[in-house]
Amino acid sequence: MDVMPLLLLVAGSAAVAAAARRSPVPAPLLLVAAGLAVSYVPGVPDYTLDPHIVLPLVLPPLLHSAATDSSYLDLRAQMRPVMLLSVGYVLFATFAVGWVAYLVIPGLPLTAALVLGAVVAPPDAVAATAVARRVGLPSRITTILQGESLVNDATAITAYRVALAAAVGEGATWAGGIWEFLLAAFGGIGMGLVLMVPIHWLRTHVKEVLLQNTLSLLIPFVAYAAAEQVHASGVLAVVVVALYLGHRAWEVDFATRLQEEAVWRMVAFVLESAVFALIGLQLPVVLKGLGEYEGTRAAWYAIAVFLVVVVSRFVWVYPATFLPRMMSARIREREKNPTWRGAFIIAWAGMRGVVSLAIAFSIPLTVHGGGDFPERNLILFLTFTTVIGTLVVQGVTLPSLVRVLKVPGRDSQAETLAEANAQAQASRAAEQRLEELLSDERNALPESLADRLRAVLERRRNSVWERLGQANPVTGESVDDTYRRLSREAIGTERAVFVRLRDGRYIDDEMLRTLLRRLDLEEAAAYREAE
Repeated sequence: MDVMPLLLLVAGSAAVAAAARRSPVPAPLLLVAAGLAVSYVPGVPDYTLDPHIVLPLVLPPLLHSAATDSSYLDLRAQMRPVMLLSVGYVLFATFAVGWVAYLVIPGLPLTAALVLGAVVAPPDAVAATAVARRVGLPSRITTILQGESLVNDATAITAYRVALAAAVGEGATWAGGIWEFLLAAFGGIGMGLVLMVPIHWLRTHVKEVLLQNTLSLLIPFVAYAAAEQVHASGVLAVVVVALYLGHRAWEVDFATRLQEEAVWRMVAFVLESAVFALIGLQLPVVLKGLGEYEGTRAAWYAIAVFLVVVVSRFVWVYPATFLPRMMSARIREREKNPTWRGAFIIAWAGMRGVVSLAIAFSIPLTVHGGGDFPERNLILFLTFTTVIGTLVVQGVTLPSLVRVLKVPGRDSQAETLAEANAQAQASRAAEQRLEELLSDERNALPESLADRLRAVLERRRNSVWERLGQANPVTGESVDDTYRRLSREAIGTERAVFVRLRDGRYIDDEMLRTLLRRLDLEEAAAYREAE
């Protein structure tokens, strides 16, 4: 097996994603553009997107990472709009796109058109949240977009399976389709509920940090595979388990949390970068075999499908946002009044991604009886153009649209004030507990060490309040910035001395590693205090 193409993909996509952090263009868009540009460079290998790799091996860790970073409480508070989008909108888009494609494209059977509709129905989890966070959308909108993208893949995959069964001649019925949908949904949720408690028990009882992190990496694959084994939704199983683990993460050992955070940030960065680069690299693959549809006809069909995808989201979002409030006094009492601007942003932030392409590439070549799947190559092409179109058109314009509509962003001052109040309450409780412990003769400490414990608590309590204060008139730094810089300088000086002592053979490398790890932990603690 030649691993060089894989290494080039990972290294190249990581480099482009890193460059995107220094540019105004969101990383997903720059990666897709880079993939498109590189796809026709001579000597670049063909990167065919394999659904047997993407769906069971790439999608689960991406969903797990996104779900553990989500808030279970926020998602529960926004469950109604999330479900209306992740289930209702996906099914609506499936039928809307399928019906229009059936009317516009001569010779395309309705069942094959519905396959196309299911394929392009789900917005992408990574693209939506990446752009939403970059432009600083309000937390409610970000929660809705993130919650939708966590669940909608399950709806789209199930709808795709039902439409595909009809398209290949398996005699699918409405009753059978509804049964399969219910089995996938409730089976996936049930499998997640069954797995989440024993998995969390393992995480809290396994004491070896490396073993805990190995378990953490296996969790999304285990949840996905277990659900798929019983023909349930692996996507929902992964999301349910990840939400529970993220909500109870405070019960896990601190060393595990620190390592997990670093490991999962790296995994998510590599996978997200690679999948968006892969999207762009699919251009030569999808253009092969278009045959009679090459040229102007294919372009018109692509524009028609793209417009239906965009317009159908507006057609669904506005009624789904305001009609329930008009019809239910309970909803008006429980939920904050949405604005037309917020609904517009939610409707516009419907970028498609790698899941749509992976589903499209899983369409079989033939139907029952041996005939070719109707217009399979055209469906691949239309899926590709829809993904690229939504990423480029909607992704590029979303930041400007947020500014033009003057959508209020996150209130950083209010968030810092809430953080300061929470830290003050925690510090007072910790100080009281510390004094109780120090009053016990079994916990006797030299006064200097006891004062050091008190100073740490005081510093932690004051650090957030200092963030609200004035900047240094000489350097322009906040108190936090100065504290962080001085701490880093002092620790850096210690580190240089340890290395010099190792080089002079006063200490060996094993002792150097022990001392450096201690300094690394102190530096990390100082950095987090000042965050």
